[in-house]
Amino acid sequence: MTNNVVNDYEISKNTMALIPAFQFDCETIVIERDRRIHVKKTPLELVKAACLDGGSTYDGRRLAVIHQTGASKKTPIPINPLQDIYAFPTHSPLVHQCNWIFYHHVGSIDHDTSTPGKSIITFKKSTQTLLLDTSEFTLNKQMHRTSYCIVLFSGRHTISRPQWDNDLYG
Repeated sequence: MTNNVVNDYEISKNTMALIPAFQFDCETIVIERDRRIHVKKTPLELVKAACLDGGSTYDGRRLAVIHQTGASKKTPIPINPLQDIYAFPTHSPLVHQCNWIFYHHVGSIDHDTSTPGKSIITFKKSTQTLLLDTSEFTLNKQMHRTSYCIVLFSGRHTISRPQWDNDLYG
């Protein structure tokens, strides 16, 4: 794995996670399959820029998910539905310890047996794992919310809405 320090980063299908960096020279550590990239922008700045590249604002995507799902806290974000890029935050995106996990890369989530309340994410097609200060329950709930978001925003579903009988309801 190589460590590069860059001013900016474009989220792509290769992005597995955005980790806040507690370092002097960068704000985010991007995890991809074979490398980690140190970036001077915050995870939320990267997510917001990627939403714009994907055709909408972060706030617009967030409000659409809240409207469709009711999930108003730790809202999953369809960053770019056309490219199947969906991510969820581990904490409120406004706090510095918030990690962004990219749904399609998660292989498994296990609790850390040595530390209560922490979990280990194992990524698909990678030897990389990630220890998070988030419970297995919370991460599984975020995965469930994100999968529902994918169904709603991927365009591969049919929602049947009730047809009201005008004769009965005027």
